[in-house]
Amino acid sequence: MQTRRRLPPLDLLRGFEAAARHLSFTKAAAELHLTQSAISRQVQALEEHVGQPLFERRHRALALTEPGQQLQQAVSAWLAQLADTFERIAPQEQSRLVTVTTTVSFASLWLLPRLAAFRLANPGVDVRISADGAVVDLGRARIDTAIRYCAPERAPPGAQRLFGETVLPLCSPSLQADLARPLRVPADLCHHVLLHFDDQPPRQLFLDWDHWLEAMGLPELRPAGVLRFSHYDQVIQAAIEGQGVALGRLPLMERQLKRGQLVAPFDLQRLPGHPPSSSRAYFVLLEPAAAQRPEVRDFAAWLHREAAPRAPDPAAQ
Repeated sequence: MQTRRRLPPLDLLRGFEAAARHLSFTKAAAELHLTQSAISRQVQALEEHVGQPLFERRHRALALTEPGQQLQQAVSAWLAQLADTFERIAPQEQSRLVTVTTTVSFASLWLLPRLAAFRLANPGVDVRISADGAVVDLGRARIDTAIRYCAPERAPPGAQRLFGETVLPLCSPSLQADLARPLRVPADLCHHVLLHFDDQPPRQLFLDWDHWLEAMGLPELRPAGVLRFSHYDQVIQAAIEGQGVALGRLPLMERQLKRGQLVAPFDLQRLPGHPPSSSRAYFVLLEPAAAQRPEVRDFAAWLHREAAPRAPDPAAQ
């Protein structure tokens, strides 16, 4: 009788499959809620079990070896079949989970601060967020909802618009109150540090300070300094801490403005040269089969209510 080779633990296969799909240990770790080093150890343990490398470790990049490609195909198909089987046999009331994919900045600055309100109103529904900005096939990736950031003409069929975006300089109240370096007009930015978002590859020209200053008629302005960040939420955190002036995005920054963490130093109504804001907008897309589930429809309806413009408070007038 032929004996089967002992299979590796399931967590090693799940870690490998995520890393192979993303070709990134970092993204795999974020998806599985693990650390990058944990994913690296899982892959190493699996390679020891197999007896040969599954990845080529290149400079800032991963590539699958031939055995790695073969194993990815087998493991992906097996995990998908296993998930389908569990979905068929699990009681319907146990699958009250809404999975969402979106950008890191939208998740951290807009969605997460509001999510507690949705959970409070829908106590039986869990939400799982994948924030890496990757455009995926919702059905194949088993994701219910996507919040896409794109130009209207690039919006997928069936996507519904949430809101557009306005761009304006923002800083901390302490920076605005600095009498030694007043911030009254854009030309005053020469006395301050500008916080840059290094989008790689550059896709969001409207968030580039050089583009904004040129539209203001100040292409030769040289700031007192520059700080660059690879993630937009880091730009905003630096602005809140008074480290410089950022190009803020409304309505993503609504809460920081209402709480007084950030202020808009310039009156844009008096700046006729202010450039048009981003031509892009945020859109909600539901996976067709998932759209039949009430919890997914409730989540989409809640997103639209949260995105709707708020009526002015009469008491504040």
